[in-house]
Amino acid sequence: HLSTSSGNGPIDAAFTAVRQLISKTVHLEEFLIQAITKGSDDLGKVHIQIEHEGRTYYGFSANTDIITASVEAFIDAIAKIN
Repeated sequence: HLSTSSGNGPIDAAFTAVRQLISKTVHLEEFLIQAITKGSDDLGKVHIQIEHEGRTYYGFSANTDIITASVEAFIDAIAKIN
């Protein structure tokens, strides 16, 4: 599947593009980025909390590209919805 979108920065745009591909309504409740390593090739860890129909779901990812890690964590949380 393919989707593009604009937003308030690249992460917001990526999340909006993902939302266009799914049939569920999800609300981003919490978004946390942490550096795992030091240096110019830092590994960033992303924790995401979303809400869907009154239930909370969590997603996690780590990557040197923080946008990739963010989208992977968002998808990880969405994938946990039954």
